[in-house]
Amino acid sequence: MNFSALLWVAAGGAVGSVARALAGQLVPAGRLPWATVAVNVAGSLLIGWLMARLAAPGAEPGRVHAFWVVGVCGGFTTFSSFSWQTFEQLQKGQWLTAAGHVALSVAACVLATGLGWRLGR
Repeated sequence: MNFSALLWVAAGGAVGSVARALAGQLVPAGRLPWATVAVNVAGSLLIGWLMARLAAPGAEPGRVHAFWVVGVCGGFTTFSSFSWQTFEQLQKGQWLTAAGHVALSVAACVLATGLGWRLGR
């Protein structure tokens, strides 16, 4: 990735991060962290739509992809990337791989969060 593409990622990341912070302020918490759920669903919807619109077969990702997909979606929620990768596996008929990806990612991340919390105490 060249320096210009990295600048587009950084700009998009700033937009996505600010949008994420605002969503956290606007969506009230309840028994579930609704802002996080809303952001993850919205980010997953957005990355799916963007990939369908921007990804021509064999096309090299450009600055629009760098800004919106990697930057905005990545800054807004990394869950969108996880969802896209899992969706790609499902599209290829790799059901067991997708299920393993989901199970491993969720379990490992929850365990890592707990470990990080323990190490930080």
